[in-house]
Amino acid sequence: MVLMGSKSLEVVEPITTEAWNTTGLHLHRKSLAHATFYWGHETEILFPGWPDSSSSMYALALMLVFVLAVLVEFLGSYKLIEPGASRVATGLFKTALHSVRAGLAYMVILAIMSFNGGVFIAAILGHAVGFLLFGSRVFKKSGGSGSDSQKS
Repeated sequence: MVLMGSKSLEVVEPITTEAWNTTGLHLHRKSLAHATFYWGHETEILFPGWPDSSSSMYALALMLVFVLAVLVEFLGSYKLIEPGASRVATGLFKTALHSVRAGLAYMVILAIMSFNGGVFIAAILGHAVGFLLFGSRVFKKSGGSGSDSQKS
């Protein structure tokens, strides 16, 4: 009992109980969340319940992550603006393109956060192939001066 001025307040201790099942063990929900990298096709990537537990859906999910990573590199490397376009239209288009690229990049990051080793490798390979195709000068035509071909 606590006295405050002329009034008294009674302190009540909270009552705690433990829930037990009939065997005396705690019940736990099975979780697919991992805190370290693991290998296996039973995982959840981006959406609850996807890709399920089938190997073919897992392979499809890996291909999706790969394509998303290639698309991020594609959107980050191409200059799709005409030289004579209006500044406002150019600014709005670049902003929209940047927003789409950022959204796709965040989807790749969220997929990697499943901590599945296959998803991680698919994302890295997707970025590597995307950079090789669109960011490096390997497949670009050389029509400029010699100093232009030395830039990376």
